Amino acid sequence: MPDAALLEVVDVRKRFGGLQVVAGVSLDVGPGEIVGLIGPNGAGKTTLFNLISGFLPADGGDVRLGGASTRGLKPHEVCQRGLARTFQIVKPFQALTVLENVRVGALARTRAFGSATRKAREVLALVGLEDRAGWAARGLTLADRKRLELARALATEPRLLLLDEVMAGLTPAETERIIELCRTINAHGIAILLIEHVMRAVMALSQRIVVINQGQAIASGPPAAIASDPRVVEAYLGEVYGDASEDRRAGA
Repeated sequence: MPDAALLEVVDVRKRFGGLQVVAGVSLDVGPGEIVGLIGPNGAGKTTLFNLISGFLPADGGDVRLGGASTRGLKPHEVCQRGLARTFQIVKPFQALTVLENVRVGALARTRAFGSATRKAREVLALVGLEDRAGWAARGLTLADRKRLELARALATEPRLLLLDEVMAGLTPAETERIIELCRTINAHGIAILLIEHVMRAVMALSQRIVVINQGQAIASGPPAAIASDPRVVEAYLGEVYGDASEDRRAGA
């Protein structure tokens, strides 16, 4: 692991009954880094996010944020340490306005209503939703609900943002806009760990990629190395993607 890693996941394990869902995964994210987390459906990626963010207790191993263990902390306490996350299925507070939704996130950092409102407006401008601040969340498109989910997480002022399939269900054009938004967020000094099945996005954003299969990390490295790793091609990317990667490297 690099010196002064922001996030360290060390031999983390989780079992549900007789099923070992996470089987000793270790990974790290450095300050300001973007790391992709990929693998087949059911590989244990979202469970790992739940362990990192405190929504589930680990059966073993440790999660450290800024060098300090988060063992036993509740999700809001992990959030206050500087970690925020989004969810696969976005569930805004439908009856609240866009601004009110984001203010809920800001109130995790301050109890001052005015300060929370100013922070919410600042974040809405960052994600491109400032013109919808007064809309009811129920009236947003899927792409805008994804942006709202991001905004609510960003309002907690994280050092590390966990993104769980934030591009799922989006059109190619909407995906490109989210990729650019992720770059903007990262340029503000926020590290990102993302689960994503849109490989174009993973390859474009990630400095490193960790691959999980059957609850275990089977590979880790820069995108080009991961795309050509036979274990990854067999477990997840598939022969078609492997062949396409080979063509791109050959300049086809």
